[in-house]
Amino acid sequence: MDDRTRLTIVALGDSTTAGTPGFRSPIESPPHGEGDRTSQFAYWMMQVRPAWLVHNRGVDGQRSDQIAARFDRDVLAVRPDALILLAGVNDVYQGLPPTTVEDVLGDLYARAGTAGIPVVACSIVPYDTATPAQNVAMHAINAWIRAHAATTPGLVFCDTRAAVASPRDPDRLLDSPDGLHPSPAGYRAMAYALVAALDALQIP
Repeated sequence: MDDRTRLTIVALGDSTTAGTPGFRSPIESPPHGEGDRTSQFAYWMMQVRPAWLVHNRGVDGQRSDQIAARFDRDVLAVRPDALILLAGVNDVYQGLPPTTVEDVLGDLYARAGTAGIPVVACSIVPYDTATPAQNVAMHAINAWIRAHAATTPGLVFCDTRAAVASPRDPDRLLDSPDGLHPSPAGYRAMAYALVAALDALQIP
């Protein structure tokens, strides 16, 4: 895959997909979104690969089940060449067990697979106010995502958590305007990791 390859990609998720706090996605602020466009990984992906069209379908604050409820409208209706899925942090924040997130993600991966859509399965990124128990839950979910991707055709793991985490403390963001979300530089780092993951899918 190179810059001449035209791909349509849907990025489905919560605030970290939307671009919070600097940007409101087109779902949150129709029709084109609002704010600092550099505060979203979709923007940086299209800077790296100008031929790609990356649809930002993130909504701040949504749990995995709320994201799943939008799957038909925001993914299947678009018929993308690939799906980026990043979800689960709000489930953890609200105290839901890791298995709840894993069940929802597993179902979404399967639905995408049935539709013939390759998936980049992203790890949950850190936030600075997470409790030790919340970090344990996020690590458990991320380990499950990595293992599931390793055994599922059409699914590739992307460690978006590592892309934005501090090298001195993997449970904190390297740079953040609010302690909860990446800075534009963090979203750019996520984009580089996601482009590499999409390359690994070797989409025709």
